[in-house]
Amino acid sequence: MAIPVLIGVTLLIFAITMCFSPVERASLYVTDPKLLRNIDEIIAKYHLNDPFYIQYFNWMSEVLHGNLGWSESVHMPVSDAIINFLPATLELALFSAPLIIFIGIKMGVLSAVHQNELIDHVTRVMAIVGWSLPTFWSAILLLSAFYGHLGLFPPGRLGEAASAYVHSPYFIRYTRINTIDSLLNGQFWIFVDALRHLILPVANLVLLNTALIMRIMRSSMLESLSKGYVMMARAKGLDERTVINKHAKRTALIPAITISGMLFAGMVCGMVITETVFCYTGIGYWAAHAAGQLDIPAVLGFALFVGVIFVFANLAVDILYVYINPKVSLG
Repeated sequence: MAIPVLIGVTLLIFAITMCFSPVERASLYVTDPKLLRNIDEIIAKYHLNDPFYIQYFNWMSEVLHGNLGWSESVHMPVSDAIINFLPATLELALFSAPLIIFIGIKMGVLSAVHQNELIDHVTRVMAIVGWSLPTFWSAILLLSAFYGHLGLFPPGRLGEAASAYVHSPYFIRYTRINTIDSLLNGQFWIFVDALRHLILPVANLVLLNTALIMRIMRSSMLESLSKGYVMMARAKGLDERTVINKHAKRTALIPAITISGMLFAGMVCGMVITETVFCYTGIGYWAAHAAGQLDIPAVLGFALFVGVIFVFANLAVDILYVYINPKVSLG
């Protein structure tokens, strides 16, 4: 179903572009603003006055060749903007998501196993508080406390010295992810500097998003523990750790993995508030800036990127089900 869903996503996004005039839609087909001087030629070349289906196939042809138009807000092609801003967001997601998923699942299982005990009450309060905190408020609070008062973890992606070295000819940008590239270049001091700048935004994301995984896992685990096969495993004399980890936890993981997959996909698509508050110029920061500048090609290119990411995230989650719980079949 991934292919028809992708086609549906592209149809929906392109249908939105039909709300604009042919002159406004011409920017979706150029990679250099100088070409817009010959606007009539662009309209004729891409049949922007023709029926919907002809325009759709022309647009899809350009998209498949990597042409998503020109982003006026950052003065570069939309595809180049995505390539430039995505690594920062990926870096945040790669450091945040594993912690969120591990802590959320661990605390959810612990809470369910010790239902109505002290640890259950503590984790439930933590989950409610974490899920209720406004993202911008917690981000500003962390920044004020740890950078404003203690001067420990600065905003941005790198310090001045590290940034200057990273953008010098001596540093090779393999992935554009600072922590990875610094190790590949053998510059451990840049790795440490990048980690210092990651701590606060990662802490903010973990604080807010762990609560959701924790609540889902607790609820799913409680339901799993009440199932007949779990009672049968206990009746056979299996130790409690085996009952929980081998029998109850595997089934309970399905909803948590679903939410985790969507959470990771959402992170890859940008964390607008966190990136903005901590000056972490990722793809979410760029998308918000583009929307504020009414940069139509950038916003539509970002929407297409988000759609593709979520379709493949759903596909990956469905495949993971089989490995987590062999009772689930793809047939």
